[in-house]
Amino acid sequence: MNILITGCNGQLGSEMQLLEKDNCQHTYYNTDVRAMETADGRPQHSLDITDCEAVARFVDEHQIDGIVNCAAYTAVDKAESNEETARLLNTVAPCYLAEAVDRRGGWLIQISTDYVFDGTNHTPYTPNDPTCPNSVYGRTKLAGEVQAMQACRRTMIIRTAWLYSTFGNNFVKTMLRLGREKSELGVIFDQIGTPTYARDLALCIMTAINGGIMPGIYHYSNEGVISWYDFTKAIHRLAGITQCHVRPLHTSEYPTPAARPHYSVLDKTKIKQSYGIEIPYWEESLAECIRQLL
Repeated sequence: MNILITGCNGQLGSEMQLLEKDNCQHTYYNTDVRAMETADGRPQHSLDITDCEAVARFVDEHQIDGIVNCAAYTAVDKAESNEETARLLNTVAPCYLAEAVDRRGGWLIQISTDYVFDGTNHTPYTPNDPTCPNSVYGRTKLAGEVQAMQACRRTMIIRTAWLYSTFGNNFVKTMLRLGREKSELGVIFDQIGTPTYARDLALCIMTAINGGIMPGIYHYSNEGVISWYDFTKAIHRLAGITQCHVRPLHTSEYPTPAARPHYSVLDKTKIKQSYGIEIPYWEESLAECIRQLL
């Protein structure tokens, strides 16, 4: 298959690129707004996915059979004051990609988020649970899900949460830096979820591609349940950071422009049963990522 990877220089897109050499039965077209030089010579292409004509032309010229859309506007707080930009990347662009690949009878994997829920559950969210986003980011990502599924009959939505990687900027890297710089750090303890190592999600996506795309909505994160406070404590312990005292904060003590879900644990039963995968425990994956970073 000819597979288009958008947002190839982000956390998930970078992890997808690393897996391409082990899945060389496919031809990959790695794209971002700006193409970059890669150390191992992987080719990249420049593509503005908010340009309908450019997307259609690229998909047709390269005879794309499937798309993994890793691109998104993920600056959750900035989205509150940049709604149009968030809408273009999170809602409009998925529609353009879906329309273009559907005309070729192809498939789309659209990456989405736990922010489509309001976080008031006390049990893990299933793909069938009612959505109720309470932020611009969540609303635009949910609209992107709807647009993609309406425009492409073979759309697979994968919602994930608390994504981190050795690539890009993320919570793990920030806590490592702050843990080395500060003697004390306050971190929210009353928001509960599960981290997701982008490498694990990328492996799951490759499994879905190779096993055959089954349209629908799925959830993926690592196994287990944790707070941001406990996550930070684990990051510091695994990295050998001992000089920084981490204290728990209530959400009310750290106000942000965008509301965060207080509970966003995702039920992964559907994706595990559909593709026969085992999902690693969050701490095992975190340890592996930190080994790569240190």
